Amino acid sequence: MPPPEPMPGYGQLLRRGYGSLAEAVRGCGDCGWELSRRTWAENAHLGWGEVLLCGLCALGWTALRRAAARSLFRPFGEWCNLQPKDAAKMPESAWKLLFYTLSWSYGIYLLFFTDYPFFYDPPSVFYDWKKGMDVPTDIAIAYLLQCSFYGHSIYATAYMDTWRKDSVVMLLHHVVTLTLIAFSYAFRYHNVGILVLFLHDVNDVQLEFTKLNVYFKHRGGVYHRLNDVISNIGCLTFSVSWFWFRLYWFPLKVLYATCYSSLQSVPNIPFYFFFNALLLVLTLMNIYWFLYIVLFVAKVLMGQMQEVNDVREYDVEDSKKTTSTKKKEAGLQLPNALKEGMHLKNGLVKDKRL
Repeated sequence: MPPPEPMPGYGQLLRRGYGSLAEAVRGCGDCGWELSRRTWAENAHLGWGEVLLCGLCALGWTALRRAAARSLFRPFGEWCNLQPKDAAKMPESAWKLLFYTLSWSYGIYLLFFTDYPFFYDPPSVFYDWKKGMDVPTDIAIAYLLQCSFYGHSIYATAYMDTWRKDSVVMLLHHVVTLTLIAFSYAFRYHNVGILVLFLHDVNDVQLEFTKLNVYFKHRGGVYHRLNDVISNIGCLTFSVSWFWFRLYWFPLKVLYATCYSSLQSVPNIPFYFFFNALLLVLTLMNIYWFLYIVLFVAKVLMGQMQEVNDVREYDVEDSKKTTSTKKKEAGLQLPNALKEGMHLKNGLVKDKRL
């Protein structure tokens, strides 16, 4: 195994990445549907039993979330006497914080407490790659949990979560992530997949933890300074870590390995363009969400925001007007509206259908 390569800079990533992509395009004279179909048949290894198990686990996540919200999160919110809009959104953040903390902790275990060198030597994710190679059990467990959770998350974003300004982009993100997880498992690119998941889960942990502190700082009709301070610190660390993990380490470790190092280790690696295209889409979405972070920081610096709030969420007054208008048009009382599938928009009722 060659010695670890030093991490490249952005310039080296652009030069080598673009050069490798351009060379791959020039060398792909017979690219098309027929080649893709043949490559899939020869290299993909994904059984129907594995697909069924993933689907059952996705249903399990949905059932577990409903049970946890009903039996744990909502009663706890009522016991803490949260404001109605905060009590409505708290179960979502608590559920996500629980999952992402467990998944990121498991990612730490895989990358730093085993013999896998992928974090310190990203090109090694493609060393000794063979089609149909066995997936180590510890990595297979991580893939099952993550793939099934993102399958659940597509449904949850559409029908269970608070609807936000970026919810459509979030749906696209879940579809892209689920596709990357499933296809990387089928083509045995699981090593790089573990690195991608690790670099993204940490920000979700910080985001949901910060949001919970925002919800709890006005519990019981009393202002709690400790939660306010924690939410401010969490917002700062979240902003820094988003750039560091998703816009620095992710492109320089993952994109460099998939665009350039992959072809050095495995010439004519299967579905090279497909996977890199999805990873580039993921990068663009990370940049899109980083703009929300920049917007938040700008509002704080210009004095337009006095406390930490999620700038992705709709304005509360606009939500009230929208809700009032829809209730008048529909002629529905609130309990009936909830039964008909009305969903939350900043803790208020919003008619949302996929």
